[in-house]
Amino acid sequence: MADAPIPSSTTDSASPVHTGPVFADFYFDPMCPFAWVTSRWAIEVEQVRDVVFRWRVMSLAVLNAGKELPEQYQEFMKVAWGPVRVVIAAQARYGDEVVLPLYTELGNRIHVEGNTIPDAALVADAIAAAGLDADLIDAMDDESLDEAVRRSHHEGMDPVGEDVGTPTIHVAGVAFFGPVITRKPVGEAAGRLWDGVLLCAETPAFFELKRSRTEMPQFD
Repeated sequence: MADAPIPSSTTDSASPVHTGPVFADFYFDPMCPFAWVTSRWAIEVEQVRDVVFRWRVMSLAVLNAGKELPEQYQEFMKVAWGPVRVVIAAQARYGDEVVLPLYTELGNRIHVEGNTIPDAALVADAIAAAGLDADLIDAMDDESLDEAVRRSHHEGMDPVGEDVGTPTIHVAGVAFFGPVITRKPVGEAAGRLWDGVLLCAETPAFFELKRSRTEMPQFD
């Protein structure tokens, strides 16, 4: 009697075939320089891997509420409310598709151009460059939006746990903080980093891989 054929990997029920893109949720605060660099990497990953990122807001102000912080950082947290309110308001008015373009315009001005304390004029300029209604600038001081900010923040951060920040990514039922990078890999290097991040994240017993940073984020 002939040996039974060995099933191929495409028919093995233990190795399911995935069709279509993988969707990943990327949670950011426009004020965070590390999230900015990682977001530019994520855009690069979309070019070399079958993944689509969906852009969501978390809030450094919500994350750090009630914590003992240096006075300078407390002032920074007050300023941080403005940009996330504007992004939340834009998302509510226009839909998810405007979040990344608005984030890009804000990030270029805050991080690339070095305006680390964005004022209303800067945010208004970003709104205009993203092609959105000028009256969105009113959202900067609209505290009625804070509930929506907190809801988006907790959707992103609660599954990850404590002692984390932004960027935070949700993919394939797993949520994690990072990767924290200071320079954007490009091309296949971006894809290999994504492959490694997924491999770590999908390992249930894996929790942390870290080394001391030796440089600040670079935005070129």
